[in-house]
Amino acid sequence: MSKLQNAIIGGVRAVLGQVPAAWLPGGTPDPLIDKRVALGGQQSRVDGPDKVRGVARFAAEVPMEDLLYATFVHSTIARGRIVELDTSAAEAAPGVQLVMTHRNAPKMSVPPAIGITNLKAAGNHTLPIMQSSEIRWNGQVVAVVLADTREKADHAATLVRVRYEASPARTRFEVGKRSAYTPESLLVERNRLDKGDAGKKLAEAAFKIDAVYTTPWENHNPIEPHAATIVWRDGKLIVHDATQMINATAGSLAKIFGLKAEDVHVSSPYVGGGFGAKGMWDHQILGAAAARLSGRPVRITLSRASMHRLVGGRTRTEQRVALGADADGKLKALLHHGYGVKPLHSVCDEAFSLTGRSLYASESFDVVQHYVDLDLLANSFMRGPGETPGTFAIECAMDELAHAIGMDPIELRRRNASTRDPVSGAPHSQNAMMAAYDLGAARIGWDRRTPEPGTRRDGEWLIGMGCASGTFPFTRMPGSSARITIDAEGHAHVASAAHEMGMGTATVQRQHTADRLGLPLDHVTVTIGDSSLPFASFAGGSSQTASLAAAISAASRKLATELIQLAGNDTPLAGLKASEVEFADGGLRSVENPARQESFVSILRRASRRELSVIGESGAPLEILKFSMHSTSAIFCELRVSEVTGEIRVDRLVGAFDCGRILNTKTATSQFKGGMIMGLGMALAEETLLDERTGRIMSTSLADYHVPVHLDVPDIDVLWTDIADPRAPLGARGIGEIGTTGVAAAVANAVFNATGKRVRELPLTLDRLI
Repeated sequence: MSKLQNAIIGGVRAVLGQVPAAWLPGGTPDPLIDKRVALGGQQSRVDGPDKVRGVARFAAEVPMEDLLYATFVHSTIARGRIVELDTSAAEAAPGVQLVMTHRNAPKMSVPPAIGITNLKAAGNHTLPIMQSSEIRWNGQVVAVVLADTREKADHAATLVRVRYEASPARTRFEVGKRSAYTPESLLVERNRLDKGDAGKKLAEAAFKIDAVYTTPWENHNPIEPHAATIVWRDGKLIVHDATQMINATAGSLAKIFGLKAEDVHVSSPYVGGGFGAKGMWDHQILGAAAARLSGRPVRITLSRASMHRLVGGRTRTEQRVALGADADGKLKALLHHGYGVKPLHSVCDEAFSLTGRSLYASESFDVVQHYVDLDLLANSFMRGPGETPGTFAIECAMDELAHAIGMDPIELRRRNASTRDPVSGAPHSQNAMMAAYDLGAARIGWDRRTPEPGTRRDGEWLIGMGCASGTFPFTRMPGSSARITIDAEGHAHVASAAHEMGMGTATVQRQHTADRLGLPLDHVTVTIGDSSLPFASFAGGSSQTASLAAAISAASRKLATELIQLAGNDTPLAGLKASEVEFADGGLRSVENPARQESFVSILRRASRRELSVIGESGAPLEILKFSMHSTSAIFCELRVSEVTGEIRVDRLVGAFDCGRILNTKTATSQFKGGMIMGLGMALAEETLLDERTGRIMSTSLADYHVPVHLDVPDIDVLWTDIADPRAPLGARGIGEIGTTGVAAAVANAVFNATGKRVRELPLTLDRLI
């Protein structure tokens, strides 16, 4: 987040611009882009049967003897200090073993902040945890009650009495904007972009629009609440967690409690939904501290209210977008300015202003975003961070411009689709967004759309159609590792501390390994979800599939070398180098002469070995600094709006995606649909209600915070181009977040087409349409 970072990254990009592409990762396209057997099929998730039978053990289900249950007491002010804390009634309540407060909590260091420069850090904020009487947000934990049942702990928590001395708190967005700060960078990109005198070209444009779009605070609501079962044994910390940051959580806990890295063990084989929420928050740290203080295992399972008060979500945004175009619809100017909330103790960017930089070519750009520092819970990553609110603003603005020109919205996008990165000029690794538009338009029947709003109806229902682009950058994390073990039966076992949050990580990597090693699918097993396994970075930014695939690919190259050396001279492979062989039929064979082949079983038997193991590691993702690499989508919506009540009924959603090769059509379809449903929630219902007088979150249950249920979900069609990205492992880019981006804008644009009313504020509740 500094000028130095901008200079370093800018320098690296300049150097890589002169480096031949063949020297970089992906310089030689992955052979499995086209040579696929298991990949590309409809394999069911390998963890599915255990989950259906109820034998998959989640974090809150790990059995332990002498277990205590934790409940939190939360502050009711946003800023100030505790002046009186009476825990006597709680301590005397039945079943209560301990009440931990800042007065008796163990010494703990500040959590190390998440960042790409330290993949063993998981802190979402940089505040001390229960080390003093100071209060920094409304909802901060002031006491932890431990009892022998959850019910007793919950009851005792109501008996804790706290008196505060409140200090002036900054909790109002509009007031905070007056002193907003402007960071130098957002993620790895420079924040401020000023190219080509956009203000002048906007004023001169034949057609222009200039509007402000707002998105609300949003909270995470995964089906599995945050939970951890924690125990100290012989000075070592063991955490059964629900996390998408296994190694980062382990590394952070070691720092916080002053332990050696090898003295912290984190296990998380199953996670019931993450979406950016399942990182390290205060509950794991306080649970570990309480377990150390009590000398007994502790289980903490957050209530929905505690989740909303302790786990950050998507920040509120206010975005001004101004577009100017010539008479042919070509963009002359793109301005994107805005505000989000990021307290100084928060470490997560909601980089919505990066969206318009990659989607469309424009002669000029003026882009910058500002952050408001408020006394609130730290914001955090939420599925499609940045691009999800960013596409709402940019894509609604594109629809408004198309209407002002009198041009079909798809045609306007076609005329402005970029052939290279619009800002840097870097070549795309692969981009077929307009091919996705063609697929989606044909599927939804775009030719039925009427350009004039409010002209299609069925009784009281006004019918409309809308579209929008989605985008999300390709990311591949460095340092992810995987171990491949070949056993005496010729089976392969893959192990990595990667994560399974329902997206099918083990399933897809099993398919990948089978094809990579030339094995039948039933000869491959994949083990993930434990910090004792080879290191893996966090599962976020739609990066895990590519990162783990690169590690497995690297391990396979090491495996070929080791097998040739192990085979010796008494083998058909004698004299061949690793570069001259390939995996096939459960062994190695010569590329030039496939008859020169030997199986894994034969090589190991002759060497008197029961198994052979190698570890491979993904290298630095230099490709993303040389090429413009983004997944894109075309989202279409058809809906009805009641002219009487303003009620919106979405009848169809179509998502056409350009994300490289699809590795598993069944799990990919599920991922895309899940993302689109989250986008539908953003469009129509989701909103965290914040009392700006006190900084208190009021919508702390699923009765108050609405998410889509089955009756809200329409028919959803999912399509994809399946065009390989030659620079990405397996030719595939991430798909975990692209499904959410663009959906809210497509819905809002369909509402305009139905009613003629342009709503620029989410969610699209009926009161905004009456």
